[in-house]
Amino acid sequence: MSTTANLVSARAALPVVGEGDEPIVHLKPKVDDASLSHRQLKSGAFWQAIPAYKDVDEATFLSHLWQEKNAITSPEKLVATVRELVSTEFVRDVEAGFGHAPMAVRISPYLLSLIDWSNPLKDPIRRQFLPLGSQLEPDHPMLTLDSLHEQGDAPVPGLTHRYPDKVLFLVLDTCPVYCRFCTRSYAVGLDTDLVEKVSLKATDERWERALRYIAERPEVEDVVVSGGDSYRLRADQIRAIGERLLAMPHIRRFRFATKGLAVQPMKVLTDTVWLDAVTEVVDKGRKLHKEVVIHTHFNHANEITEITKRAMDLLMERGIYVRNQSVFQRGVNDTDEAMVQLVRRLGWVNVHAYYAYIHDLVKGTEDLRTSVATGIRVEKRVRGSTAGFNTPMFVVDAPGGGGKRDMHSYEHYDTETGISVYTAPSVKKDQFFCYYDPLSSLSEKIRRDWLDEHKRTQMVNDAIANARVRSI
Repeated sequence: MSTTANLVSARAALPVVGEGDEPIVHLKPKVDDASLSHRQLKSGAFWQAIPAYKDVDEATFLSHLWQEKNAITSPEKLVATVRELVSTEFVRDVEAGFGHAPMAVRISPYLLSLIDWSNPLKDPIRRQFLPLGSQLEPDHPMLTLDSLHEQGDAPVPGLTHRYPDKVLFLVLDTCPVYCRFCTRSYAVGLDTDLVEKVSLKATDERWERALRYIAERPEVEDVVVSGGDSYRLRADQIRAIGERLLAMPHIRRFRFATKGLAVQPMKVLTDTVWLDAVTEVVDKGRKLHKEVVIHTHFNHANEITEITKRAMDLLMERGIYVRNQSVFQRGVNDTDEAMVQLVRRLGWVNVHAYYAYIHDLVKGTEDLRTSVATGIRVEKRVRGSTAGFNTPMFVVDAPGGGGKRDMHSYEHYDTETGISVYTAPSVKKDQFFCYYDPLSSLSEKIRRDWLDEHKRTQMVNDAIANARVRSI
């Protein structure tokens, strides 16, 4: 029988779609509604479950000014807000955690209301913003304060030029919240007991030096406007930076980077002046055939609510494109289920998953870091769960300034010692960059070896030697 005849015969064997009340027969069984849980966004006055917010109406809660005024900025204020929900032991644990944290306390009422206070020890949002002394682990001995070498690659203060055609412009040093895992804990926020910050204040003189450098480098086509956080820029500052960059012929694209969409989405809904400024810059860029977008930072599906969707819908109506960069964290999104749910929920609200960073080496966050092997395992499950353009690339931002490397592209990876070695030939030719898995993922013997200076030097040298052989 011919191939055509086989196809005709197969089609004839299929059940015929019925008329009237007869069910439609599908080639695949109907999916369980539970598999579409990424569409079920938290809604209603959920913040009223927090005793301090029980009388706060929606109009008040959605005010970005109210969110700013009522941000939690100290352990004492946190205790006063949630004391009816947590034990005395938990309060002491948080206070001990902040005593050893590189970041000061700042968390929005919105974010605080998304934490599951019936089980705060395991809540993925609590883990990212409120450290517990009982969960902290000793830092890896290879950690440095500015592990990505951003200051070393800065030709002028607050402007990192690492990739040939891209610069990172750190315009200010404050954020709407302070994340425990911030790779810029060397500069962002107030000084803590652990870290005295490098100053990156938003001054005209510093900005002018950075913008002049960009204007004088014709190879630069791409600018990341970050910090700190672009949410903290006033409308006139958004316009000023946007106008300067758009006026440079060689600049083809730039992004405003902000955690704000994840932690205070109501600003998009109620700070019309700020949103209008962003919209104007985006619109002008489009007319000049230049791309201006927002890059944001969701790490867990629970951070995406109906309020988020309303904000994202408004940005879409304004023609503003949003990409997401997650940090892959232990106890937050390091399982197949958690990362798939995050990626699919991002797609549902029209945010494109761009990167998932293997957690940088940051002081006081060893309990959040994962191994590269864990990232590889989870990435296999994520890929294929949704469209490719909505699937993040898992990357290691190579310590020492190698830049973002595809997690899989190591020259050598020893899961026993936890050392992965990367090269970055277009960034820093002939150099090797090592990433180190958390000590907790290693055997007891290897953990002891890492504490011995001679042995850890030998482990690193051996790993680089193996990488050098492979890269020849």
